[in-house]
Amino acid sequence: MDVFEAIKTRRSIREYQEKPVEQEKLSKVLEAARLSPSAANKQPWKFIVVTDPKVKESLRSAYNKDWLISAPVIIVGCALPKEAWVRSDGEEYWKVDLAIAMQSLILEAWEQGLGTCWIGAFREDGVKKALGIPDDVRVVALTPLGYPAEEKGPVVRRKPLEEIVSYDHW
Repeated sequence: MDVFEAIKTRRSIREYQEKPVEQEKLSKVLEAARLSPSAANKQPWKFIVVTDPKVKESLRSAYNKDWLISAPVIIVGCALPKEAWVRSDGEEYWKVDLAIAMQSLILEAWEQGLGTCWIGAFREDGVKKALGIPDDVRVVALTPLGYPAEEKGPVVRRKPLEEIVSYDHW
């Protein structure tokens, strides 16, 4: 599958097979995140791979959804603000950098036949407490990872280019 095909066909998956994710595939997914670009090549990120059922269960205090907890793997995307590049006007780039890495991870997962679902609506303090994450680290995203149990859904409607692109001016 080429990159454009992965972007075009990827879906959020909320139901997973009980089949474990092979270490080789998990490593390739994580490698895609590691190789992602970041502002000034700072790479201000850390990924926590959660597979232990008890640890996954402890994440309920942050996001109480069975479909997350039942996935074979949960990946927690963390940003390291102290290590991130800061633009001259003070704009910090750690969220952007982590988002780029997560997108690479998610697209490679799809290439490997694995499903994910970007989760941003979690309680950060609950994730930090459950996983022992330091105060100066920011949890930006969670994603379950596993083999989809559900069939591919319908294509999600996207705005046409004419609505989102302009040339030479607004």
